[in-house]
Amino acid sequence: MDVTAVIFDLDGVIVTTDEYHYLAWSRMAEQEGIPFNREVNNRLRGISRMESLDIIVEQAERAYTDVEKTQLAEQKNGYYRQYLNGLTERDLLPGVMRTLHELKRRGIQIAIGSSSKNTPLILRQVGLETAFDAVADGNEIANSKPHPEVFLLAAEKLGANPASCLVVEDAEAGIDAALRAGMRAAAIGEACRCGRAHLRLTKIDDVLEYVGSR
Repeated sequence: MDVTAVIFDLDGVIVTTDEYHYLAWSRMAEQEGIPFNREVNNRLRGISRMESLDIIVEQAERAYTDVEKTQLAEQKNGYYRQYLNGLTERDLLPGVMRTLHELKRRGIQIAIGSSSKNTPLILRQVGLETAFDAVADGNEIANSKPHPEVFLLAAEKLGANPASCLVVEDAEAGIDAALRAGMRAAAIGEACRCGRAHLRLTKIDDVLEYVGSR
């Protein structure tokens, strides 16, 4: 079946916010005296805030209650949102605008499928709040990636058959979510290492080689 819709992850695909996540988690962990580094941070790609926190507190000297973990997650998110206030169109990854414009020109629907609850803020900060035909994010789902819920929701909002959707992801959990949704998966960045994607992209506009008319 031809691809009629492309669903993009947000962080690491459309915009780069990885460093902001790292800085926010580092700040929280330092205040709690929990060891944290970039190696641990890499394990957090594509998963929810609470799942990320569970990984971080593995290194803690004491156990945290569910209430305490909720408070820590909110604290981290507060720091992260502070950093996001400095986000601008300059933080869009190379080739994003060309790719989105060309897909629309070819009649391909485009959507965001992100586990981030900060998706509306990020899209607004970089000037893309009205660029997509549909947005599905962490505010609307009960299960984060690798569960397929967010991608299936994006397809539903588009009115698209999952089998006709291509997902662009930079995280292994996102690739697995796309495959579980019955969609095709295009890996970019770190996700290229997992080996399960249908396509591997060296840059985002490579997707134009595979989708729609030339």
